[in-house]
Amino acid sequence: MRTFFSEDHRLHFPQAELTGGQFVTPYERPSRVEYVLNRLKEQGLADIVAPDAPDMAPVKKLLDPGFLRFLETAWDEWKAAGMKGEVIAAGMPARGMHPDRCPEYIDGKVGYYCHASETAITGGTWRAALSSLASAQSAQAQVAAGAQAAFALCRPPGHHATADQYGGYCFINNAAVVAQMFRDDGAGKVAVLDIDFHHGNGTQNIFYDRADVLFASLHGDPRHAYPYYLGYADERGTGAGEGANLNYPMLPGTPYGPWAEALDDAIAKIRAAGVEALVVSLGVDAFKDDPISFFKLESADFADAGRRIAGLGLPTVFCMEGGYAIEAVGINTVNVLEGFLGA
Repeated sequence: MRTFFSEDHRLHFPQAELTGGQFVTPYERPSRVEYVLNRLKEQGLADIVAPDAPDMAPVKKLLDPGFLRFLETAWDEWKAAGMKGEVIAAGMPARGMHPDRCPEYIDGKVGYYCHASETAITGGTWRAALSSLASAQSAQAQVAAGAQAAFALCRPPGHHATADQYGGYCFINNAAVVAQMFRDDGAGKVAVLDIDFHHGNGTQNIFYDRADVLFASLHGDPRHAYPYYLGYADERGTGAGEGANLNYPMLPGTPYGPWAEALDDAIAKIRAAGVEALVVSLGVDAFKDDPISFFKLESADFADAGRRIAGLGLPTVFCMEGGYAIEAVGINTVNVLEGFLGA
């Protein structure tokens, strides 16, 4: 399995994240990637290459053009306004306000396009996000050309980014773009299977009214876990997308048994839907020692999850998402890939 990865991810390294009422070093940091790369090499999965340049055409089919312009220019606007630190949202449109009117001043514009203030923008964020996108797109091209599977070692991650908002460490929804690319290449129906601990609210947002992309997410119950305001089991899609959105929220302390049952149910529904290509949002923060999650999966469980996913027999792109137990993120990520390959 080939891995696509760009060194440009290092250009995005915010120095602060607001969590628990204090500023800390972000959990989503460059060293996460180093642990994954090292583990890939240790396990003999050393076919690691740089991606081609990003293609914005499929991105523009999914994302709001004003949002894309914002991501590209936010840092320069922020600095031009005399701001001294990193770009962090200070306020967002709440109930009773106008969520449809974008301010002209950059401080207001940031809040308009952001849904979680733990996520900062730096001078290198846009280039890093494009490099992450490029890795996902190159992985899709590899699979579209005949490979059974490919791994996009994306950083920053993507599944919390909606059609017009960033947050949850995410700026461009890589998995959604890959799904769109499979559709553009002729796949009649595509599935995005999100096994990250946190609900893939961005992916749900993008495809909620579409029948051609089935979205299934296994995640912490939003009553207890970020992103809190989306990810309930009764969110099934709307219009043409009715029934094509599958949420599996689970409670604190969930071990692998119930988690695997949810995975099997999602796999069965993907199989029954006649899906022709699969995108896996590969987060490994369901791990028992993850600092910002509450499931209890062991490292060996991720290998079994990979084997179960392989049972679909579909052309598959894995896009890296979360996983913040830094010293275990490489083991757990590669376990999924090895389980898939071993099956």
